[in-house]
Amino acid sequence: MNKFISLLILLLVLSGSISAQKAGNEKLFKPKAIKKAMVTALDWQLKNPKHELTDWTNGAFYAGVFAAYETTGSKKIWNAMYEMGDATQWKPGPRLQHADDHVICQTYIDMYRVKPEPKMIQPFIDMMDKFMVTPYETGEIRPVTWWWCDALFMGPAAFVKLGNTMKDDRYLELNDKLFRECYDLLYDKEEHLYARDMKYKWNEPSITPIKEANGKKIFWSRGNGWVMGGLVRVISELPKDYPGRDFYIQNYKEMAAKIITLQQTDGLWRASLLDPNSYPGGEASGSGFYCYALAWGINNGILDKATYLPAVEKAWVGLNGLIQPDGHVGWTQPIGADPKKNFNAESWEVYGTGAFLLAGSEVIKLKN
Repeated sequence: MNKFISLLILLLVLSGSISAQKAGNEKLFKPKAIKKAMVTALDWQLKNPKHELTDWTNGAFYAGVFAAYETTGSKKIWNAMYEMGDATQWKPGPRLQHADDHVICQTYIDMYRVKPEPKMIQPFIDMMDKFMVTPYETGEIRPVTWWWCDALFMGPAAFVKLGNTMKDDRYLELNDKLFRECYDLLYDKEEHLYARDMKYKWNEPSITPIKEANGKKIFWSRGNGWVMGGLVRVISELPKDYPGRDFYIQNYKEMAAKIITLQQTDGLWRASLLDPNSYPGGEASGSGFYCYALAWGINNGILDKATYLPAVEKAWVGLNGLIQPDGHVGWTQPIGADPKKNFNAESWEVYGTGAFLLAGSEVIKLKN
């Protein structure tokens, strides 16, 4: 009898714990809670700046900042973006043809659409005028302009946003050309994932492929997160009848179907997508971009809600678990070009915060 009573008590305790956890998780999806989490992470990050403002890292961060502004309507957030723009003189980074130096212009264009001031976009227009008439110098690892997969977050949305804003299809057509070159170079049609660059391709005769410890191909979580984030930002800009739009949707849907099979039990993705056991700890930036991209697909009727909503919900719960007591988004892999193990709860980067803000901006739109 005593054993029976003890077992009953244990079951009741476990049941209560599970119910409490479920109730706590449900609170994370309340609009007020989502906004609070976004503002907490954003406030901490603005107080702890890092890198040149036009750096690609901040390009990803300010994409999230603008999403937070749209979500909250906060004048404080708008002012922070405007101060950034004035500090950079609304210029891209210095490299003419490098997508990393174009990504910050996404935020300039988004702001211009809210409050049109020519100074916000003219420097990018001037750069693009030069870009389109300057031949790109290729190399062994960089045979095309966008030769690394991360570029598909950096450049495409900036080009397409500018094209739509200026009603100039030249920018959209240039994006199509450069995006498809990168796709042809790096997209693995068996795995439905992108190699980071040619060094990680398995079908390149001149290159000995690098393997993970388990013998599988190396597919970097953040790199593929960049791609999915870039895809949704391009698709959201393209007119419904735009020639070639289906190419981006097909690429996006293939990746989404693959990505949800690689999600771990904590709702997050590991730094290496095909060898998660070698990389402990859910990685914030890749996971944030996947949460953002998948939630966007549900919200826009491109992904099946019944299939993808559970993955998004698990991801948002997991991401909230990465917010540290002081407000920073922990477990963000430092700058690199492939999976690494050198990060923990204290590891943060501005793009990790940007990914979290983008995720929150779409999760808040979900209708259960």
